[in-house]
Amino acid sequence: MSAPGTTPPGIRVLIADDQPLVRRGLSLILSPDPAFEVVGEAGDGAQAVALARRLRPDVVVMDIRMPVLDGVGATEQLAEAVPGCRVLALSTFDLDEYVVGALRAGAYGFLPKDSSPEELGAAIRTVHAGEAVVAPRLLTRLISTYVRAPRGAPPVLTGVDGLTPREVEVWRLMATGLDNAGIARALDISASTVKNHITGIFDKLAVRDRAQAVIAAYESGLVTAGSTAAVPRPGR
Repeated sequence: MSAPGTTPPGIRVLIADDQPLVRRGLSLILSPDPAFEVVGEAGDGAQAVALARRLRPDVVVMDIRMPVLDGVGATEQLAEAVPGCRVLALSTFDLDEYVVGALRAGAYGFLPKDSSPEELGAAIRTVHAGEAVVAPRLLTRLISTYVRAPRGAPPVLTGVDGLTPREVEVWRLMATGLDNAGIARALDISASTVKNHITGIFDKLAVRDRAQAVIAAYESGLVTAGSTAAVPRPGR
């Protein structure tokens, strides 16, 4: 904790992108803000992992498509080597199978490269706080496009034996793109109750955040590509 009257330390950020102009641009965006401290820049995933081991950043802003070691592989290694570090994945494309791979590997969020400086700063703050940054409907579009349950076999919902029927409903609605407020309206319950259910779902599925819960829903067969949120009647 900072002493009274002193400025709290900024969020330590490592930037990883194979394009020097992009790295420098991101650094120039973040550096003037005392909320951030850019501690290093990496030109590929392997360099990002090596620098993160040495510099111990709070957040790595990670391009997904890089040479030597891509952002997915780098995210996997960071989860093992520097578990306290959060990864914010960047991609040029809204729909990118690499993004789903990064989220599955442990990235805390995804941001398109055409996002505004304000959106970048807000995303880094959110990821640093341990929360997911992918908009629910964009997350659902990504995952429904690139994640598939095995064909030819009936859906097997693994890891859900302990879920209550209401938790399964919340999980299903979450996976079809509803945010907490939308789930609350669909089930005629309060937003705080939805949040409690989601906390229980994360614990029982052994997932870290919303992104991994949605991936699990598609992989388990609970929902499939093109699913829409079935709205239960109030009181169910």
